[in-house]
Amino acid sequence: MADMPFRLRVSFVKNGRLRFLSHLEVVHALERAVRRTELEYAVTQGFNPRMKIAFGPALPVGTAGLDEAFDLWLARLVPSDEAYRMLRASTPEGLAPTEARYVNERGPSLTAAMTLASYEVVVEDPGMGPGRFAEALAGVIGSGSLAIEHKGAHKVYDLTVCLPEGAQVSEEPGRGVVSMTVRMGAWGSLRPEALVREALGRMDAQEASVAVTRTRLRPEEAPAARG
Repeated sequence: MADMPFRLRVSFVKNGRLRFLSHLEVVHALERAVRRTELEYAVTQGFNPRMKIAFGPALPVGTAGLDEAFDLWLARLVPSDEAYRMLRASTPEGLAPTEARYVNERGPSLTAAMTLASYEVVVEDPGMGPGRFAEALAGVIGSGSLAIEHKGAHKVYDLTVCLPEGAQVSEEPGRGVVSMTVRMGAWGSLRPEALVREALGRMDAQEASVAVTRTRLRPEEAPAARG
């Protein structure tokens, strides 16, 4: 193993039937895909050496992703386009890589760096008239907070912090599409579906179908320094 391994950042999708995989199942599937290639990956030190690989913020089960990422440390430098081709050939279509590039070894982890996540949420309900859903969602966001019970835990999200850009809604009879950006931090990550379900509950439309896609992960730019 080289003294300074090479940090390859791989972007990938999570879609189709594989969107129902848990985060741990995604990790295991992509580790197996790496092992099927001829890439010489670095390993961790200690009593139980493992592939040196790190993933970005987890996606909930059922949520699709168009711009997910993991960092893979290689023991030998391979051209990024060649590494991409190897990974593309060994990975299931629903987790297919879309790009591979080298990044600074000393840079922050994906989880620390990627603090903003953009989502598209599609809501379908034959009885949903134009304007109703947008009004209900605006009411939830306008309340300033959202309380959620998840796996026995009670959490309250400050929506003024979690939704730095608010939410945009486009509607047509029976269908609404929400675009929003969620800020992630020490408090965790607000699930867009929970926010949308709260709005639907206020409309008495709990049976509406909701499909969530994370379209992008990105770092939050630091505010410009004042002169």
